[in-house]
Amino acid sequence: MDTTYPALVPERHWAFFWLVSLLLSSLIWFVAVKASDPRDEKLQKGLLIFGVMFSVLLQEAFRFLYYKLLRKAIEGLVALSEDGCSPISIQQMAYVAGGGVGVMSGAFSMINLLADALGPGTVGIHGDSQLYFLTSAFMTMVLIFLHTFWGILFFHGCEHRRWWEITAVVVMHLAVSGSTFFNPLYVGSLVPSYLLMAIAAAWAYLLSGGSVQNLRRFLLCLRSGASPQLGS
Repeated sequence: MDTTYPALVPERHWAFFWLVSLLLSSLIWFVAVKASDPRDEKLQKGLLIFGVMFSVLLQEAFRFLYYKLLRKAIEGLVALSEDGCSPISIQQMAYVAGGGVGVMSGAFSMINLLADALGPGTVGIHGDSQLYFLTSAFMTMVLIFLHTFWGILFFHGCEHRRWWEITAVVVMHLAVSGSTFFNPLYVGSLVPSYLLMAIAAAWAYLLSGGSVQNLRRFLLCLRSGASPQLGS
C-alpha cells in the first residue's frame, strides 16, 4: 500500500472541496451584486457581509460532506483489509485535510495581496495604512493554522457526535471572518484571531491525546520514559 496516501490524497481532495465551496459562494455574491443598485453603498456593504457569512457556512457544510466521504472511504478500507483495521485514522485525515485547506487559503490570500501590489507606488501614500501588507501576512498565517486546528476539532465532533464542537468551529470561523470588517483598524481583527488560534490550538492538542505533562516534558527537552539507572 502506498504510504504517501495519508499525506497527499486527503489534502488534495479537501482543497478541491474548499475551492468548490469558494466558487459557489463567489458566484452567489457576484449575482447578488450585479442584481442590486451599485450606487447604494449601505446595500453593497450588507451584501459583502452576507457574502462572507454565507461563504463561511458553505465551507463548513462542505467540510461536513468531506468528513462523510472520508468515513465511507475508511469503512471501505476496513472491509478490504486482512486484519479488519484501517491503515489510516480519522485523526490523520483531519490533520492533513485541515492543513490542506489552510495552505490553499493562504495561497489565495497571497494571490490577492500580489494583485493589490501591482504597479508603482508606495503603500499609504494616499492616506491608507502602511501596515496593510504586514498585517495581511499575519492574517494569512493565522488562517492557515486555524484551518488546521478547525479540521481536527470538526472531525472529532463528527466522529463522537459532539455537535457543540462542530458549532464552536462554525462560530469561531464566523468570528474570525467577521473581525476583518474592522479593518483598517487591524488590531480589531488580528488580536481576536490570534486569541482564537491559541484556544483552538490548545483544544486540538488535548483532543489529539496531548497533555500538560507531555507539553512540559517537551519544553524541558525530557524524554517521556524514565531515565536509566547507572551503576549497580
